[in-house]
Order: sequence, then C-alpha cells, then structure tokens
Amino acid sequence: MARAFVSIGSNIDPGMNVKEALRRLGKQVSIQAISTVYLTEPVGPAGQPSFYNCVIEIATDLPPHLLKRVVLRRIEDQMGRKRTRDKFAPRTIDLDLLLYADLTMMIHDRPLPDPDILRRPFLAISLREIAPGLVLPGSSASVDKAAASLSCNGMQPLNPYTDRIRKEILHDRK
Repeated sequence: MARAFVSIGSNIDPGMNVKEALRRLGKQVSIQAISTVYLTEPVGPAGQPSFYNCVIEIATDLPPHLLKRVVLRRIEDQMGRKRTRDKFAPRTIDLDLLLYADLTMMIHDRPLPDPDILRRPFLAISLREIAPGLVLPGSSASVDKAAASLSCNGMQPLNPYTDRIRKEILHDRK
C-alpha cells in the first residue's frame, strides 16, 4: 500500500460536503489520519464564501493517475463539482492529490508533490500536523519548515467539527 496525502476543500455547504467527501473516500481508500479542519479565506478574487480545508493521509493500492481519475475526480463529479474557466470559483468539493509515496511526476497537468504545499498555509500546516518531519519528494523542503514560514492568519480551526468527523470517519475504518 502506498502512503498518499489528499487535500479537501469546500465553500458550498462545506460542513456537509467535507464530511460527505470523507465518507465516500473511506469506502475506496484507507483513511489513516485527518488534520484539523480550518475555516479559511478563499484564494483568488474577493467576495467568495470561506472554505473548510483539511488534509488527509490515506493508504491505497491504486497508482496516482487512477487515484486522481477514478476516485478523486469521480467523487467530485458525483458531488456536483462544476469546473469552469474560473479556477477560483466556489465549489461543492475540491479533492487534490498533494503527495504520493516518494514520487515526483506530472499527473493531469499538475506536479507531484503539489508546489502549493510551500505556498498555502492551510496545506503546509495541515500536512505538518499529520506528517511531522515529512520531506517533500525530490527536494530538501520539509513540511515543518514550510509550515513554520507561513502565516496562519485567516485560518480558524474548527475543532468541534474536526472531532466529530474524526470520530465518525476514523471509527468506521476499525
């Protein structure tokens, strides 16, 4: 089984959609850990609703391209994700493959590991929480240093919500 990390985000009914995405993911991969879910300001143009964002660690036998296409994209489609030219448009769910084992590669026009880990606090801080000491494949960049260098302003931890979904989702896998 490969160790991989997936980011989850939503700014359309996010409380329901993040939980539903986790439930659906748990039926297809083994969810090992769920970071704190944060309420975050949207990236991009002003005026959008805030996001719920978190990162999960999974174990899977699927290769990265199938994980992305057959699991992540399919769940997004089933949950009503509409893709437009505006990459910052509100969305029901956004599932992004951040890291997959120690691979460095392009997958669906996106590099692995995802370079946004080094730029977006909600990714670096969440990843550090569930995988402290992790070094990004193909570089010497550590998640710990990336998280420490980024401001967590605009990130509000949703601790009661996180506790509820961890109990429900991680309990179901036992």
